[in-house]
Amino acid sequence: MSTQYPQHVQSQSSTFMDVIRIILAIILPPVGVLMQVGLGMHFWLNIVLTLCGYIPGLVHAVWVIAKK
Repeated sequence: MSTQYPQHVQSQSSTFMDVIRIILAIILPPVGVLMQVGLGMHFWLNIVLTLCGYIPGLVHAVWVIAKK
């Protein structure tokens, strides 16, 4: 059986998870991207950007998380 939750409960849950992803992205940008999109192109691009500098990796991670 699947349980249907009201829309406001689902949106609060996704907002909370987005906040967690952004906090992890601030600490280590590829982790936030990995949680959002998995081991895809954006993850590997974020690894390269983070190795080039923390700020480019951070900006990309926040963009990927917010784009959802």
